[in-house]
Amino acid sequence: MKDETDKSFDMVELPGCPGKLEVPTPAEKDALDKMRGIKERVRTLKRRLTRLKDSGHDEGVPEISELEKELSHLKMEWDKWEQIRQKAAKERMILLGHEESH
Repeated sequence: MKDETDKSFDMVELPGCPGKLEVPTPAEKDALDKMRGIKERVRTLKRRLTRLKDSGHDEGVPEISELEKELSHLKMEWDKWEQIRQKAAKERMILLGHEESH
């Protein structure tokens, strides 16, 4: 007999499936973890960039350029992980029967 007191939102029972589907899926969690790491790094770099630009010292210019390059690289990484996250979310929605596969 199924325990009706378990109202967990982390697992969704699928009809006709022997197991449960984890929501968000491990692939989604991985992508979200990577994106959180990128976000923290971006915040740190932007604070440093703001301090350098506000200081008005010309000797910080090479570092400003490097920080801007790193931010650009992180933006590309973010976009890559966002695509991976979206693909994993779509796969989950297909498994749950909310979307059709194409």
